[in-house]
Amino acid sequence: MEACGRAYLGHMARTVTREQDSPPFERATVSDAMHPELLTCPADAPLALVAEIMAAERVHCVIVEGTEGDRRGWAIVSDRDLMAAGVDGLRAGSAAGYAATEFLTITPGETLARAAQMMAEHEISHLVVVGDASDRALGVLSTLDVARAMVSGDGTAPEV
Repeated sequence: MEACGRAYLGHMARTVTREQDSPPFERATVSDAMHPELLTCPADAPLALVAEIMAAERVHCVIVEGTEGDRRGWAIVSDRDLMAAGVDGLRAGSAAGYAATEFLTITPGETLARAAQMMAEHEISHLVVVGDASDRALGVLSTLDVARAMVSGDGTAPEV
């Protein structure tokens, strides 16, 4: 089994910083607020290891690579999936076996307002950001990322 890990995709920062002249929230895009790093694990990773990664990295989802049944070949395990698995699932389950969270994708150029609307309509807390011409995951946008952009006043997530 390959190790779970972080796919940086050329980016090393946890937060995204932008120029002073960033657009206001109404014109801000997903790329202005998304986390351009991915936490990933293989489909057969023990669910307990996924829980450890989430806790250590203080994130609410991990992308599971190599899953069947989805044309993209990946899925998401969220904190809600961990709670649904319970202690027995954590001890015996695999990432793919509990990757039940519905997820939607969005492109980096889409507006943050549209992202917020999608999250509210589908009652989800994360969108996977994919390339404009592909389904390759580039990052994750969470409700907290959108909230930071709303209160920052310039459409970008402030440094943490």
